[in-house]
Amino acid sequence: MKQVTTLFEWLNEITLYKTAPEEISEESWDKFNSYMIHRYPQSKKQIYSIYREMLPKKKVYLKYVKNENKRNYQELAEYIADYLECSLGEADEYIDILQDIGVRGILWKMGVEEDETEKLIKKAKL
Repeated sequence: MKQVTTLFEWLNEITLYKTAPEEISEESWDKFNSYMIHRYPQSKKQIYSIYREMLPKKKVYLKYVKNENKRNYQELAEYIADYLECSLGEADEYIDILQDIGVRGILWKMGVEEDETEKLIKKAKL
């Protein structure tokens, strides 16, 4: 069985040696990172060519999967970002970490009225 340990060894296996998957050890497969391998092609045309060669030629139904966890944090995130002096993206993460009680505490310290706080918490579904 062939041992492949680094990203560059994986790229060589894919592009140069073309070793069959059955000939690569299980320990090597544990280290395989498809995300990093996918980042290797330099252009969208190369990626398209890879998919074109890899996928069979037939009509298929590909269902688009939407994110069901869509939360409306915009206004709440602006308050949190202002208080913590961070970006809106970081504020979203802080909202997830702080949850209901922590967010209420920050809004209270900022002097946001109780009814406005309730509206923001309800809208964010915390």
